[in-house]
Amino acid sequence: MERLPDLRSLSRGELDALVAELRERPFRARQIFRWLHLRGAASIDEMTDVPRSLRAELEARCSLTTLERAAEQRSADGTIKWKWRTVDGRFVESVYMPETERKTLCVSSQVGCGMGCTFCLTATMGLVRNLTTAEIVDQVHRANRRLVELGEGEGPRPLTNLVFMGMGEPLANFENLKAALETLLCEDGPNFSHRHVTVSTAGLVPMIRRLGEETKVKLAVSLNATTDEARTVIMPVNARYPIAELLRACRAFPMKQGRRITFEYVMLGGLNDADSDADRLGRLLKGIPSKVNLIPYNESPGLALRAPEAARVEAFRDRLVALGITAVVRKSRGRDIAAACGQLAVAAGG
Repeated sequence: MERLPDLRSLSRGELDALVAELRERPFRARQIFRWLHLRGAASIDEMTDVPRSLRAELEARCSLTTLERAAEQRSADGTIKWKWRTVDGRFVESVYMPETERKTLCVSSQVGCGMGCTFCLTATMGLVRNLTTAEIVDQVHRANRRLVELGEGEGPRPLTNLVFMGMGEPLANFENLKAALETLLCEDGPNFSHRHVTVSTAGLVPMIRRLGEETKVKLAVSLNATTDEARTVIMPVNARYPIAELLRACRAFPMKQGRRITFEYVMLGGLNDADSDADRLGRLLKGIPSKVNLIPYNESPGLALRAPEAARVEAFRDRLVALGITAVVRKSRGRDIAAACGQLAVAAGG
């Protein structure tokens, strides 16, 4: 049986075309789009100022993806982790990280991940499937609605920032990611600023160029090692796209509108945290408008890696700063609910 087109996956232009095909007045497209992507309507019936006859037409011709909240965990530091159930019974996770100046959602792009990074629990799931445009976008809508219910902010959009650093490799699902970004940045939708949206990659070099040319959002690169030998061990993608090739792509990334690249560096005790690593990192990044987020490894059951000593992390940062590199130690959020960097994973049965 052929699946109906997903109303939440339609671009504004595609929705305009659908409304025209239904012989409705053009303003109805904007009205429907705002219900879907500004108010985060969970059903077509919620669109109370859309004529009943048009709602019936939409019901007959389209499906509407809405994620179900399967679990919610709250950390002592205010972080919230949600597990969402998709319409086909899969599960993905999103993480809300509140701070004084911003409210950030970490968004997933795939069910599982195929990159195989040894420090990441999501990799133990393998890649199950890509998320659809609607499933990517709806994580934001469900989070916004839930935050309003919890009194975490005023509607319809308490969230201020998005980071695509959840489950999956965003650039391996580029077309759906790009469509989701267009919707999330649309003035008639959530209207996020491109300066407040960051997409992270493990290093899919060809797609870095496309992200730079076809979107305005910011880039984060999960680097995590300073030699090909070390990086290939912990990040198999490096065998295909080694460090030199990855950094060439970063140097070619369009630095329009004040962009700079964030390099994420998960510090693994005894593996990539030596002074010599800091010195190499400084040389590798020289001349690239960037900052380095140092992320002390969050230890996870079943992964034979350890966190570095706090003093080692500080010495590493200080060495980078002395080399002229902007470097900060990123505070781990939600570690007590397995919501910190590298800890997102769900069992096959949920």
